[in-house]
Amino acid sequence: MSVGTYLRGLDPRLPRSVWALELGGVLNSFGNGFVYPFLFIYLHNVRGFALGVSGLIVATNAGVALVAGTPAGAAADRFGAKRTLAASLALLAAAFALFPLVRAPWHAFGLAALVGLANGVFWPSYHTLLAAITPAERRHAGYSLQRVSMNLGFGVGGALAGLIAVSARPGTFTALFLIDAATYAAFLVLLAIVPDGRSVPEDGGGTRGYRAAVRDRVFLALLGLNVVFVTAGYAQLETLPVFAKDQSHVSERTIGLVFLVNSLVIVVAQLPLTKLVEGRRRMAMLALMTGIWASAWLLVFGAGLWLSAAAAGAVIVVAGAVFAIGECLQGPTQQALIAELAPDHLRGRYMALSTSSWSIGWIAGPALGAFVLQRQPLALWPAAAGLCLAAGVGALLLERWLPQTLRRTPADVIAPIPELDVEAAVDPARNAAVETPDRRKSSCPRSGRTFGG
Repeated sequence: MSVGTYLRGLDPRLPRSVWALELGGVLNSFGNGFVYPFLFIYLHNVRGFALGVSGLIVATNAGVALVAGTPAGAAADRFGAKRTLAASLALLAAAFALFPLVRAPWHAFGLAALVGLANGVFWPSYHTLLAAITPAERRHAGYSLQRVSMNLGFGVGGALAGLIAVSARPGTFTALFLIDAATYAAFLVLLAIVPDGRSVPEDGGGTRGYRAAVRDRVFLALLGLNVVFVTAGYAQLETLPVFAKDQSHVSERTIGLVFLVNSLVIVVAQLPLTKLVEGRRRMAMLALMTGIWASAWLLVFGAGLWLSAAAAGAVIVVAGAVFAIGECLQGPTQQALIAELAPDHLRGRYMALSTSSWSIGWIAGPALGAFVLQRQPLALWPAAAGLCLAAGVGALLLERWLPQTLRRTPADVIAPIPELDVEAAVDPARNAAVETPDRRKSSCPRSGRTFGG
């Protein structure tokens, strides 16, 4: 296979409307990179708020987002995800444009609550709209492209913001907030060319809709696994800098390199790995992800136990890259599966509950990680690795309860790449289990799934 053929094979084959939405996602994550890494510094070092108060202000965002997610999902189903996404972008632009005016803690608490409300609406709306405008057989590619856009925008935005921000010059932080607000406004303008993809809502209302969602026991089990994925996986990326600095004496510059390498690996590897998982078992890919994450955390454990300074930093950078490979397996697997499990008229609610599972993990993970770090720092990483592996076993056990037609990521029936189809060589019957999108839709019950049916 030539290089050109291989690169053409990585084309996610998505509609232009999806590319437009993902371009907005790049703008959004670019703006986030300007603000989120420096928000704590702005509150504490620039405005002089106590560390504890600054931490509570930042936590307000996550807490309000968690509460706002449930009504946001119902609103996306009732009014259309495009409308609710537009409302969230307008709120985010206004809130961050006002952050330079913060002078007292209550100013910051109020704006953080507004940002949390907007974020609680943004993510269910964004994922619902992405699922609605992406063909079912290409949703895994759409969510993979989202992972690339998020990491690309955040990495570039954070790097540029680091060149601008100076704690002794408050005006530099004003620039960061205004740039972030401008990216939300630009996304709002771009959203005008994206179709709404709205389905006809069912009779009954929000409560009835959520009752139907929580009766889907397969979906709830998947959300339970995701809480563990986030708690033992993603959220420990927040405790990693403190461990690396205090336990292994790694420099701040090297710690920054960990996250840069992590983002770059995702940008480079996501689309090739998306191609690789096509036609393969979704739960097996999630189990493999947890095994990769466990390996990354054991590398961090080894660095803290046996190494120090530059040597430990090098190993932790490698661990960040390894962790990114696992992230690339989750991207085309989990969120696309949730979109497939959701009936069209309840997709906003399903996505809202999915977003809540991420929020719970992000709240629990740092809290538990900090508790362990305070008492026995080296114990955190074997414990996190063990939880990851346990969640992987849970994913494999859940597979038998998935509808047969949803157990595998849809294969690329447009332009298959035999050279990458390793599993077909050892499992000739595999292709018989991979069904076309039309057959999947007609043979798969869309709601009321239980473990027994």
